[in-house]
Amino acid sequence: MSNSSSITQFLLLPFADTRELQLLHFWLFLGIYLAALLGNGLIISTIACDQHLHTPMYFFLLNLSLLDLGSISTTLPKSMANSLWDTRAISYAGCAAQLFSFTFLAEAEYYILTIMSYDRYAAICKPLHYGTLLGSRACVHMAAAAWATGFLYALLHTANTSSLPLCKGNAVDQFFCEIPQILKISCSHSYVREVGLLVVSACLAFGCFVFILFSYVQIFRAVLRIPSEQGWHKAISTCVPHLAVVCLFVSTGMLTYLKPLSISSPSLDLVLSVLYSVVPPAVNPLIYSMRNQELKDALRKLMAGFLSKALNFPCSAYHS
Repeated sequence: MSNSSSITQFLLLPFADTRELQLLHFWLFLGIYLAALLGNGLIISTIACDQHLHTPMYFFLLNLSLLDLGSISTTLPKSMANSLWDTRAISYAGCAAQLFSFTFLAEAEYYILTIMSYDRYAAICKPLHYGTLLGSRACVHMAAAAWATGFLYALLHTANTSSLPLCKGNAVDQFFCEIPQILKISCSHSYVREVGLLVVSACLAFGCFVFILFSYVQIFRAVLRIPSEQGWHKAISTCVPHLAVVCLFVSTGMLTYLKPLSISSPSLDLVLSVLYSVVPPAVNPLIYSMRNQELKDALRKLMAGFLSKALNFPCSAYHS
């Protein structure tokens, strides 16, 4: 996105051409956005306020919810604003900021999911060493490494992508700015370095995926050896939500970036981009709260305490 191209703004792909459908898109995405804010906000508040949830598993879940909040806040508000005001434009600086933020948050989320698989592996396969392997300091260091690696990764890609001269206009075939779409409108001879970076990133992502698979193979082998049904059920209930989130995150990303070019089209790309950038942040809180009884109990306790204070406040203020 070199400034020498004299491009001051980009045109994002719209969800609809008619005004009625644009407004429908706005209200639909507003509902999804508010649901994601509420769900992830409740998880963050519950984990932060309940001392019983100050464990490695919930610490990483809190980080995941923070990343989900940031990720969906990077893409949806601008898309909703464009639909509401009937425009496609995003400024050059806004596009660069969106590209950096989404890349940073998505990459950090993938590393957090990888760390969470290690947490489940240590809890089930190495229970006697769990406190040593995942002490509070180790957890903070691993989470910080995930965030820092995502930040450096995004900084490197954004700087490299921003230096590319653009030769094919300013229309981006996506509802937000991301690296592959910027490469499509750059000069074909100039993005070899960025493609090389993407190949290295893909190899790293594949390594994390193999680690997650290995962890779960070991987990399920250990679970099958658990004699009591109650212990087996508890182990599964803590692993299934994380595995579901990983499958959702990885499968939608693979469908988007590894689909054959022969079936690629702007409308299909738009649907797939929603699946991997909007659906996971909105659905993750639901996945974790459905199967995790401990989290549901803590959430009920938090809501009951909040309602009790809210209902008692007017009475106490009146009596005082």
